[in-house]
Amino acid sequence: MATAPVPRWEHAVVTGGAGFVGSHLCTALIGQGTAVTCVDDLSTGNRANIAHLEDRPGFTFLQADVTGPFTPPRPADLVLHFASPASPADYLRLPLHTLATGSSGTHNALALARRDEARFLLASTSEVYGDPQQHPQSESYWGNVNPVGPRSVYDEAKRFAEALTTAEAAEHGTNTGIVRLFNTYGPRMRGHDGRAVPTFIRQALAGEPLTVTGDGRQTRSLSYVDDTVRGILAMAASDLRGPVNLGNPTEITMLELARTVIELARSSSTVRFIDRPTDDPAVRCPDITLARGKLQWEPRIPAREGLARAISWFRTRPAA
Repeated sequence: MATAPVPRWEHAVVTGGAGFVGSHLCTALIGQGTAVTCVDDLSTGNRANIAHLEDRPGFTFLQADVTGPFTPPRPADLVLHFASPASPADYLRLPLHTLATGSSGTHNALALARRDEARFLLASTSEVYGDPQQHPQSESYWGNVNPVGPRSVYDEAKRFAEALTTAEAAEHGTNTGIVRLFNTYGPRMRGHDGRAVPTFIRQALAGEPLTVTGDGRQTRSLSYVDDTVRGILAMAASDLRGPVNLGNPTEITMLELARTVIELARSSSTVRFIDRPTDDPAVRCPDITLARGKLQWEPRIPAREGLARAISWFRTRPAA
């Protein structure tokens, strides 16, 4: 499917720009000639993720916590708010910071966009759907979230951020958009961040048993990071407010994922079943009708190809 041309912005601010998805966004924007200010407090991001950009003309790194004041070097015409602990290992370790980033951090990023009359895009998540009772999940579904469970610090931070973004647009007319990202994976993930893909790859490359939770029949929908970034920039270039799902509508069970990683990594690892975490969603699959129709976007990279790329990247780096 063809993708609409993406405009060239003069200056983009990317909060969480030293993180996994944020660093890929910074790379893509610099590649198309947009000046980028990467804002990150490095609580979960890594400056190594943007090391290849540090000497590029137009790239600025600003170490700052978005829950407090931060001032980019010049006005922006695009603000991409991707700051947030996003992996279980991080948001369970930093629960209050996760909630503050979704609330105060979103408020501050929105204020910047309003001041500069910039397009604002919020990175939300499929986790707003919780353990869904609708399958696949469309943007009209309100979700099934436990507000006091261990995952609530992330789920509810993103749900509040969506509400705040919607209220900002209604009250001030700020040009806002919301994307809900589904299970993005690829290079620059950390092997110990608690998410299934990097965990399985790290274990397979080390010859360790792959730890599958529960009976392994729970599903996820894997979107390779290049596809996700393409969708994010298409959404930024549109006038849609959203929310808009960005993900791969092809489901895979966790047991199937584990076995595929073992095969692609040519590993001797076996599978070991462990207890399933509290409030772990049973299914996850996006309805991407809106993204296909309004953004001319859909994923291009099948899971086996994307996993092979990710495995190749992990082979060259120490486990993290």
